[in-house]
Amino acid sequence: MPDPIHDLYDVIARRRDVRAEFAGRPPTDAVLHRVLAAAHAAPSVGHTQPWDFVLVRDLGLRDAFAAHVATEREVFASSLSVERAETFSRIKVEGVRESGLGVVVTYDPSRGGPHVLGRHAIADAGLYSSVLAIQNLWLAATAEGLGVGWVSFYREEFLAELLGVPEGVRPLAWLCVGEVTGLQDRPDLERHGWRQRRPLEEAVHCDRYGSGGL
Repeated sequence: MPDPIHDLYDVIARRRDVRAEFAGRPPTDAVLHRVLAAAHAAPSVGHTQPWDFVLVRDLGLRDAFAAHVATEREVFASSLSVERAETFSRIKVEGVRESGLGVVVTYDPSRGGPHVLGRHAIADAGLYSSVLAIQNLWLAATAEGLGVGWVSFYREEFLAELLGVPEGVRPLAWLCVGEVTGLQDRPDLERHGWRQRRPLEEAVHCDRYGSGGL
């Protein structure tokens, strides 16, 4: 009998930020609909659902974005020490062309009007809601056997202009989504020696920050 609890933890453990493993095929329409439905089912402050999903299939748009990402990669690389730059040179930061589909997730802070229930004290609560939609999308895609890669080497104003995003709406993430040849056992940044995962015990605190919890 299927064990939904085990399956959930398994998907969380298998989720990876995919770069080099895309097979060049986008998801089928049926699978994509299920994944987007999972993203759209995310919780949101005041039930505002402040996200939108721009599906980018056009190769010209993907080429233009990939070129922009390459420029921003060079900007970042130029800020690094020689040793760190050498490590970074081995890390692929995007699969924009290889994935076959880009899903750009946007955040509209005006959704729900000026008085959003639950946002009066924390202005970024709507932003957090959109990130929850991204996480839902990512886990659903992993469960469907797809790969997702979150590209963050871009300027928001560039992407907004490229895709005609209205003024005031933020393009939060370009997600490369597609079929993969497989998923790595360890995250790329761990495998390439950029940074290792912190032990859970270091991240848990009891009652007061810094007290230790486990």
